[in-house]
Amino acid sequence: MEKNNVYAKPVTLKNILKFAVPTIAMTVFMSFYTMVDGLFVSNLIGTHALSAINLTAPVIQAVTAVSTMLATGGSAVIMKKMGENRCGEAREDFTFLILVNVLVGMIMCGAGYLAMDRIFAGMNLSPDVAAYCVEYLSPYLLFTVPILLMNNFTLYMIASEKASLSLTCSVAGGILNMALDYVLIAGFHMGISGAAVATGLGYSVTAAAGMFVFSQKKNLLHFKKPVLRLRVLAEAAANGCSEMAAALVTGIVTMMFNWTMLRYVGEEGVAAVTIIMYVLMFASSLYTGYSYGVAPMISFYYGEKNQGKLKTLARVSLKVIAVISVLTAAASFFLTEPLVSVFTRPDNPVFDLAVTGNRVCTMALLFIGFNIFASGMFTALSNGIVSAVLAFSRSFVFMMAAMMILPRILGVSGIWLATPAAEIMALALSAFMFFRYQKKYGY
Repeated sequence: MEKNNVYAKPVTLKNILKFAVPTIAMTVFMSFYTMVDGLFVSNLIGTHALSAINLTAPVIQAVTAVSTMLATGGSAVIMKKMGENRCGEAREDFTFLILVNVLVGMIMCGAGYLAMDRIFAGMNLSPDVAAYCVEYLSPYLLFTVPILLMNNFTLYMIASEKASLSLTCSVAGGILNMALDYVLIAGFHMGISGAAVATGLGYSVTAAAGMFVFSQKKNLLHFKKPVLRLRVLAEAAANGCSEMAAALVTGIVTMMFNWTMLRYVGEEGVAAVTIIMYVLMFASSLYTGYSYGVAPMISFYYGEKNQGKLKTLARVSLKVIAVISVLTAAASFFLTEPLVSVFTRPDNPVFDLAVTGNRVCTMALLFIGFNIFASGMFTALSNGIVSAVLAFSRSFVFMMAAMMILPRILGVSGIWLATPAAEIMALALSAFMFFRYQKKYGY
């Protein structure tokens, strides 16, 4: 392993941000053009179509959950081996895990088509919304393999010191997505299926670039004749199970939100939830991007047994996240009305619902960043069990408890308060785990 790289440099705020800022910009941009999808759909088709995108989200998250697990868990395993100077073995494992993702993508694509009609038939939706759901998901599933490769190559580009390339691919894919949104929806009148095709083609840019980049042997990570090591697959799955659990339970919680809003408000409530999720996703992408950016550094220093650098990295990261948390919460609260007005007009009943909900949900932004970083840090330290406990408790246990209790007491207000309440409980658990394992890892 060459020592003339970013991992050999001192751990300073400047060097951390050089490594992490491209990743933050990439995740922010990816969330931005996801929001643009909603913007085009809401304004060119209607809020019922916007509701349909949210209703299909759990299926999409289930399809990509396994890939998320292998990408995050595999990156931790591979970069740990790089830190141990086992570079050839790491590259064999990298190629093997990419092939596994291709196989998983094909299987999940078929499973999605088989389950699609049954899922939407059981939701008691209006005929228009149900038709929009099928119309959106059908073309989207055709891009399952490229989307799964995009998930993996994004993280592996970061680990290979090519975060700027990853950002470039995301920007190019986003611009393509936004351009095609307008062309396919407004120009070719493809409706909501045009939005799905635009999204799939936008994501495919990173997949295509990754295939080219990792075919070149000059890169830190590159394709090499794979070796079937089931132990590596098991380690990657164990390390990344928290991310898979988060993706799966996010889908379940989204369904819970949708069902609760359908019960209390109707399909307008689902549209309002969709707008709020876009805002939260955009703000949370800052934390996710930072965590993804520093994860390879954590894994490398752990493999190198360099506790001094681990400790400095953890302390600086907590300060960075604290600053981001305050800024995003303030921005989301004071800019609520302009943000919501991008998706719907003030005379639409969805507008007032979304404004009220977003101002309450904004409180969660003070805590989300610490919870995302804690889970990501333990994944990078190859402690998938603790990471899974944190992610599962935050995304499922605490959220489901809040969703079952608060709406019964407070009605619609309880739905909005569920997210901040769950994040506060998750923060307490994250702090407990952080201090419990501090001596073991030396951070």
